[in-house]
Amino acid sequence: MSIVLPQLPAPIQWGIRITTLEGEVLAEHEPHRVSKTASVGKVFVLIELARQISEGAVAADALIDLSKTLYVADSGLAYRFTNPSIAVADAALLVGTMSDNLATNALIDVCGLERVRAIADELGYTQTAQLDYIRDDRGPEHPWTPSYGTAAELADVMRRLALGEVLSPEISRQVLDWLASGADTSMVADALLLDPLAHVDPEYQLMVLRHKTGTIAEARIDVGVLRGSKRSVAYAVAANWPEELPDQRALALDVMREIGEQIRHYVTDLDRDDPGENPSD
Repeated sequence: MSIVLPQLPAPIQWGIRITTLEGEVLAEHEPHRVSKTASVGKVFVLIELARQISEGAVAADALIDLSKTLYVADSGLAYRFTNPSIAVADAALLVGTMSDNLATNALIDVCGLERVRAIADELGYTQTAQLDYIRDDRGPEHPWTPSYGTAAELADVMRRLALGEVLSPEISRQVLDWLASGADTSMVADALLLDPLAHVDPEYQLMVLRHKTGTIAEARIDVGVLRGSKRSVAYAVAANWPEELPDQRALALDVMREIGEQIRHYVTDLDRDDPGENPSD
């Protein structure tokens, strides 16, 4: 059984790789293209945080004051909180679930920006990293983007997380646990038909998804690992387009859903409207 990519429309610049958990490439397109990855780099914030918690450098239940970090709005909920005090682990859950920008910046403060920048390289990735805080305004004095990466490296980090190979099984499990409630199923995951707010456990067609998305004005990115009743895959799909062009999200999301449908069918062997086994049976 294979995965066939749909036609990839210009002017969107695509970076795609889909693999088995053993590393066999099932489909790809320019997997080494360096793309802006928006919030996807927050995975590396979570990896570094899980490492520091595991080593005892940071306490999961330690309280942080969100009002003392670099303020940013948009993605997430923390900037709307009445009480700015939150536990470190709960901030990580906000990042994994809502891609929370303010919580991300607070966790970068906890871990240290240089440590966050370094962790991808320490894992062997040379074209992928979280570079900076999330900012409402990015000027010439700041890094060119908060995070960047290639589909090849991002699919691989998700594959290694699924196998328990990112630093340790404990750290890998913790990162995936923070990602488990990820509520943005608008991209590749849209085709999976999962309940966006309740898919920690096996859900539609017994699929289990752990993923991270990224959204900015000129990009959509979805990276993840999907386990099905028949097979499992790791994937990374990045769509970037020039800032001077009109918004290309409609084209990008249509293609990402088509790719998601290919992935769904591959891991389940089921038609779209076949619910498969009932998880409660």
